Amino acid sequence: MFTQKANEIFCRAIADYHVKDNIETPIQNPYAEGTIEATLYHKCWIDTVQWHFEDIIRNPDIDPKEALVLKRRIDKSNQDRTDMVEDIDSYFRELYKDITPMPDATINTESPAWAIDRLSILALKIWHMKEQTERTDASEDHIATCRGKLAVLIEQQKDLSTAIDQLLDDIKAGRKYMKVYRQMKMYNDPNTNPVLYKK
Repeated sequence: MFTQKANEIFCRAIADYHVKDNIETPIQNPYAEGTIEATLYHKCWIDTVQWHFEDIIRNPDIDPKEALVLKRRIDKSNQDRTDMVEDIDSYFRELYKDITPMPDATINTESPAWAIDRLSILALKIWHMKEQTERTDASEDHIATCRGKLAVLIEQQKDLSTAIDQLLDDIKAGRKYMKVYRQMKMYNDPNTNPVLYKK
């Protein structure tokens, strides 16, 4: 199943990041360049670094100048994440390009890669919620609450993994078909963001 491999790669990327747990740590992708495995690892690494960006920027004592620099990094990270999702969808388009959809084939509400994007984020939620259950400086109530949330996240990961694998099976069998709509983030484009093009 595709998601079993994806979840293993996501866990590895998150664990590798937390060896140093530093947003400046350069990625060292263990998978061969150009493979879907390398793309999944890179995608989850971006998500993991951004998770920590988001923690840092919520510090009420952060210097405003540092916050602005970090906000620019978050914007860039979001664009990189979007680009990576589109790369994953391109992989599936190529993989299933010779499949002829059935006459009554339907389209899904989201593409496979955007569902996989949510799976990567779930892996991060599970990692960090598990951390909360292992704290020695938190109350028993906090630990118990986090254990309950962790159980829900794990169930959600299982359900989402099943749904993604079923979607891929349906595309492969021609029961569903996929389209890739490129993201058109207008605020990143100096030709479509009025604040930029009216300067």
